[in-house]
Parts: sequence; structure tokens; C-alpha cells
Amino acid sequence: MSVTDYALASVLGIGNYLAFYRSQGGDIHRSIGEVLLNSLIFGPILGVASMYLFAGIYTRLGARAGGSSSHAAVFHVLAYGGIPVVAGLGVWGLAIMLIGNAAIFTTPNQELDGFQSVILQLEVLVYLFLWLWSVTLQVMGFSELLAVTTGKALRIWLLGQLLWIIALVVILLIIAILFPGLLPVTNT
Repeated sequence: MSVTDYALASVLGIGNYLAFYRSQGGDIHRSIGEVLLNSLIFGPILGVASMYLFAGIYTRLGARAGGSSSHAAVFHVLAYGGIPVVAGLGVWGLAIMLIGNAAIFTTPNQELDGFQSVILQLEVLVYLFLWLWSVTLQVMGFSELLAVTTGKALRIWLLGQLLWIIALVVILLIIAILFPGLLPVTNT
């Protein structure tokens, strides 16, 4: 694994941290600077850690599917497949410059003017497009790396996503059982 792979994983972590925060309802932090600082601190750590996790999952799935690849090669495919999402950071920056706090902080009760609403909708659509492009690159990379058809590579990618979601749910359930009250509860 090269320094570039780690750098891409780190920046991908920052982008995913911002996207995760944006998807949460309510304003947990006081300022946009605090959100950006947290994303710069925790994003790279989470990005590299999650890239290792995904590389491990996909290395094993690829071996079970009949392909042979190293952990480093899968890490490389995932890192370079994430470049479109990394490019989405430019969209975040542009949205922050155009509409300020509304780019990050939106609550159901917040009134937005027409321009802000259009920018927020464009931001989401561009991020979705970039994410789909990223998935396409990763699937194509797995297809080439594992010497399997694109359809089989897509099934491997989908199974890997399902496995990490199941693992996340199990971990959250264990945390909720062992440490009641630690995880936030939303009242709807």
C-alpha cells in the first residue's frame, strides 16, 4: 500500500464524516468550524480504519469467489475507487461558500430560501452521482483484480456491503446491551 492509498483513504474518511453528519437530523455542534475540525480530526482515522476493514472483507470474499488478490491490491482498488467521493469535498466546499451554515446544519423546522434549497438539492444529487460513480469504479476494479465478470464483481461488492452492515448492527446491539444509555435515542 502506498502513501497515496492512505491519503485517499484519509480524505475519503473526511468526506464520509461530513456526509454522515449532514444526514443526521438536528444541530449537534455549535458551529460549522467545529464540524469541519471534527471531520479533519476523526475523518482520516475512520477512513483508513474502514478501508482496512473493507479490504479484509473483500479480500476474503474475492478468495471465496475464486479470485486471488492481496489485501494491499484490494485496498488500492477501494482507495482509487473512492476518488469521485473525494471530489465531492469540492462540492461541500462550494456549498459552504455559497450558503454557509445551511450546507451542514439543516433541521426539519429550519426555513430555507429558494436559492439555499436549490443548492442543497444539487449538493445531494451531485454527491449521489459521485457515490454511484465510485461504486462503478470499485466494481470494475474488483472485476479486473479478481478476474471475474462484472456481474460477479457487483455481487461481491453488494455482499461485502451487507456483511459490514450486519457487523455494525451486531456491534451496536452488543454496545446497547452492555452499556444501556450510551447510544443516543431519538424520540419520534
